[in-house]
Amino acid sequence: MRIDSQRKVRAGLPPMGWNSWDCFGSSVTEAEVMANAQFMAQHLLPYGWDTVVVDIQWYEPEAGVHAYQPVSDPVLDEWGRQLPAPGRFPSAADGSFRELADRIHDLGLRFGLHMMRGIPRRAVDLDLPVLGGNTTAARIADRGNVCPWNPDNYGIDHSAPGAQAFYDSQLALFAEWGVDFVKLDDVLYPPTQGVEIAAYSRAIERCGRPIVLSLSPGRALSLAHREELALHSEMWRISDDLWDAWPQLEEMFQRAARWAPHQRPGAWADADMLPLGRLGVRAHVGQERDSRLTLEEQRTMITLWVMMRSPLMFGGHLPATPPETLGLLQNADVLRLLSSTGSREIVRDGSLVIWRADFPDHEVCAVFWLGDESQEVTVHLSDVGSERRGQVHDLWAGDGVPLRDGSVRVTVPAHGTRLLRLS
Repeated sequence: MRIDSQRKVRAGLPPMGWNSWDCFGSSVTEAEVMANAQFMAQHLLPYGWDTVVVDIQWYEPEAGVHAYQPVSDPVLDEWGRQLPAPGRFPSAADGSFRELADRIHDLGLRFGLHMMRGIPRRAVDLDLPVLGGNTTAARIADRGNVCPWNPDNYGIDHSAPGAQAFYDSQLALFAEWGVDFVKLDDVLYPPTQGVEIAAYSRAIERCGRPIVLSLSPGRALSLAHREELALHSEMWRISDDLWDAWPQLEEMFQRAARWAPHQRPGAWADADMLPLGRLGVRAHVGQERDSRLTLEEQRTMITLWVMMRSPLMFGGHLPATPPETLGLLQNADVLRLLSSTGSREIVRDGSLVIWRADFPDHEVCAVFWLGDESQEVTVHLSDVGSERRGQVHDLWAGDGVPLRDGSVRVTVPAHGTRLLRLS
């Protein structure tokens, strides 16, 4: 089953899929990508998970296992555009990801790539010509605008004649390959790289193929940029890299509360990947492990993400995912929260946090307890604006919850949640 290339990309729901970064860092191989794609198609596609993203440095023959190599040495074409490293992606020996993209499309999935902003330093050193730009890499490079943590690229001086042509040619190549999704990195660290984002978005519009644009990484991202980001992309990160530690998850609550009221179809604030399942096989952070988040913390993470209508990108090696974690990804009633008509935090009092999501005929109330011990919590339906409702159903447990005198009393686990549909 092939994906229709004319399908509108600014879809009504946040993207859902898998990304190679949390488990394979910068050294993922074709075999590992296909193993995850096949698992997704078999076990998760019916629930809406449909995007496979090859993360950073797919063009590096000798990508670092736990850190970047000091000097980037990418595979390039004669125009300075990155090509897949054939030692890691054997089907790309002809310099194209087309065969891999076709295999992923045949599974009913979408194919995505990670990109650093800018132009490869190697292309600048060689002063390679820019396709369609009547210029060269050295003439358009902004050597003073570089990523602080990755050695691959220089920024682009978009005031230089022909500069836009580099991104145009890069996206034209991706369109030939059948790319459906691009994660563009190093554009949201302060200061936000607005000119680079606009130029990249322009190149997507010109490439002839609908491609979702995801922006990263989101450190200290200000709401002042929201309309600009929504104009040029479908999703943007609101945090730096998130890993499997409770303090990082707890910190995400304040970001989610700030951005959730502004979510709208085709323009999604992204709370980052889900660091669940088998992580760190060859990651840049930590050793190989199952996620250090407890099952209750994992349930809390997924609940917060769907309540705020964040994109969902699973970070672990899917074939090695524990069954209890896989079950969290297959709860259709929970995932349906991504289609709510509005969601927001309505209570925050110490360790108690309550969110509400709206549907035409019911509401959903997420009761979170951030404390280190379980807690009995009484929720008055009037406090969540649902006093006229007469039935309560727990979406995670799959059973009813007694309603007495307009309130429910629930036990919320430590760092846990209860997810209640009010109808």
